[in-house]
Amino acid sequence: MTKFTPYWWEDTPDISLQEQSVSKSVDVAILGAGYSGLSAAIELTRAGRSVQIFEKDSIGKAASTRSGGIASGNLRMSFSGMIEKYGLAQAKAYCGEAIAARHDLMDFVKAEGIDCNYHAVGRFQGAARPSHYESMGREVDNLNKHLGLDAQLIPQSEQHNYLGSDHFYGGTYRPDLNGVHPAKLHYGMYLKALESGAVIHANTAVQQIENNTVGYLLHTERGVVQAKDVIVATNGYTDSATPWLQKRLVPVASMMIATNPISPELMDELFPTRGMACNSNFLHSYFRPSPDGSRVLYGGRAPHKRITDGQIDYSVIETEMKTVLPQLKDIGLSHVWWGFVAMNMDGRPQIAEHNGIHYVGGYCGSGVVWGRWFGRKAAQKILGQPEGQSAFEGQPFKAVPFYKGKPWFLPGVVQWFRLRDKFGL
Repeated sequence: MTKFTPYWWEDTPDISLQEQSVSKSVDVAILGAGYSGLSAAIELTRAGRSVQIFEKDSIGKAASTRSGGIASGNLRMSFSGMIEKYGLAQAKAYCGEAIAARHDLMDFVKAEGIDCNYHAVGRFQGAARPSHYESMGREVDNLNKHLGLDAQLIPQSEQHNYLGSDHFYGGTYRPDLNGVHPAKLHYGMYLKALESGAVIHANTAVQQIENNTVGYLLHTERGVVQAKDVIVATNGYTDSATPWLQKRLVPVASMMIATNPISPELMDELFPTRGMACNSNFLHSYFRPSPDGSRVLYGGRAPHKRITDGQIDYSVIETEMKTVLPQLKDIGLSHVWWGFVAMNMDGRPQIAEHNGIHYVGGYCGSGVVWGRWFGRKAAQKILGQPEGQSAFEGQPFKAVPFYKGKPWFLPGVVQWFRLRDKFGL
């Protein structure tokens, strides 16, 4: 029977916090207990700051434990596209920081001893059209020439060495991109934050933030808190408590499915290297073997309509998976789930300060790496450390025109992207 909860939750302990009193004052208040909020808390508490994290729902039930677990630090615009738009120096700064963020996550997991199936397995990206393969060649050349990566252009005749599919026209292979169990990573970060002294409040929404002479007053469901500094790390779950950020981040539903267990022989055929995979469409899809190699996980943008657990239309994703990997046509599904990623006007992750409040988010579906990185950056800024500087700060964080939290325009946008993918527009 198909479960409508994330596959990742099956082997991750459920987080059940004993309710604690909300302290009336704190050095730093953090909204959101995902990767970003926990990362910031670890950095701040280890530097001697008192921290309270406010999570409006249960801990570990939002985007951080619902992702595909591809540790890429991906940027929506290609490196070649960034060179054309921003110039070589700025493009190298953006992509260089992505490389640093991936290394930072890998080093953090190793140093802290977090058991989260972090493996250097690489990622194959399939070219959905012949024209995509041509542009991939230019991208590989630029990545290797300017960033020193060992990216590889894979012709169609060799793509079975990476993915058991005839669906693509060749692709690229990036050995520097990795895989992780996202819920285990989140749980490990949660434990480290508690050990470091952070106080985490579940089911405690922040309703309003006010400036005052000594910092900020946070009106929560369980009382008012005075904080010297505030970090907002709510990403795709941002609400009206932070209206400035809400106008700048658009929540987009991303769906995943997990197959029933398959044989080791079929897994060897589908994923010979056990690596991650994705396609080059505008409506980007991503897929991978589960960390234990027992089943296939496949994700993409969900149909934009009201969806609730137990009433999810997953037919589009399932059909796509069985088109790309027809060997799975008779394999049923064990899990179906969804969560929100946060998109913005520029398609870049954001770290910004407005009226003294620190905001991080807009990871555009690549929060496994960027969440840890920008949470830490925000903390370093509060601590006055030069390491808090980022190539992504100081850029305009644009509000979405005519948008105040309800993405009325998304059905049209999603349909336009589907047409572009279908007809090569």
